[in-house]
Amino acid sequence: MEPGALLPPEMALKAEEAGVKKANMDFGRLFVLAILAGAFIALGAIFATTAMAGSVTVASAGGSKAFTAGLPFGITRLLGGLCFSLGLMLVVIAGAELFTGNTLLVMAWASRKVTAGQVLRNWSVVYVGNFLGSVLTAALMLATGQYKMGGCAVGAAALAIADAKSGLSFLPAVALGVMCNALVCLAVWLTYSARSDTDRILAIIPPITAFVAAGFEHSVANMYFIPLGLFIKAAAGETFWQQIHKVPADYGQLTWGHFFINNLTPVTIGNVIGGALLVGAVYWFVYLRGKDGRRWSRAGRVSQQGLLGKEGTDSWVVEK
Repeated sequence: MEPGALLPPEMALKAEEAGVKKANMDFGRLFVLAILAGAFIALGAIFATTAMAGSVTVASAGGSKAFTAGLPFGITRLLGGLCFSLGLMLVVIAGAELFTGNTLLVMAWASRKVTAGQVLRNWSVVYVGNFLGSVLTAALMLATGQYKMGGCAVGAAALAIADAKSGLSFLPAVALGVMCNALVCLAVWLTYSARSDTDRILAIIPPITAFVAAGFEHSVANMYFIPLGLFIKAAAGETFWQQIHKVPADYGQLTWGHFFINNLTPVTIGNVIGGALLVGAVYWFVYLRGKDGRRWSRAGRVSQQGLLGKEGTDSWVVEK
């Protein structure tokens, strides 16, 4: 094995091969791994919500401010993003099937290694599995009563996050979804260069932290965030509402209809565009277009300094 991380042409081949394997996976294994991915992303969301609890300004029913976070907005978002990156780490290293990352299957499709039907089958099964895993985790978290922690600050943060997401307009939600999955798929793309789990973790953290900190929208994460808010809104007792100085009516945007129409549908569309077109299609065009049946390989030897070729530059040839 050559030392150092894989370079982009090799990463493209690895992404293509991964797409073929994913597209040909049997239904049972694919669906179970998709449920796991939904739960893993939910675990990252739980971590992020807990870390940001108390960092959301909560107003009383009359409109006067009840309490505000001590941390600046940007620092709070950065902390939440770092915590949320746990979700993709679990997906990539523990093994699971995530819809947003699987938009990279377009690379294998564009190379005619899989059919459009296989890609759509994978996306459909994984999407449903992700939804089931996320919602079941949200229901389990409601049962734990963890949202009452910190004087109900965790629940207040969960409600604020869910309400804001449910109130998005269609086009901004699509755009936020595009930006989000461009970063998620770049994180997955970077892991294809990795030689170890440490490499994978270091590759995942910056892009995932960036999308959370910037407020971009991830369809699978929202399958946890918004149902949890809906569950809390429906099930929380009077003591909880007194603690956060709010009433259920204050979260008027938080409905199942708004979840599916205002958020999940446009964000999913944006996620497909961001992952399949802005990352998958672009890297296929650069590294795999016209390379059917041929492989990229390094030209020259890797020096001790990690440079390629005699002049110390990246040099590539195509082998039949």
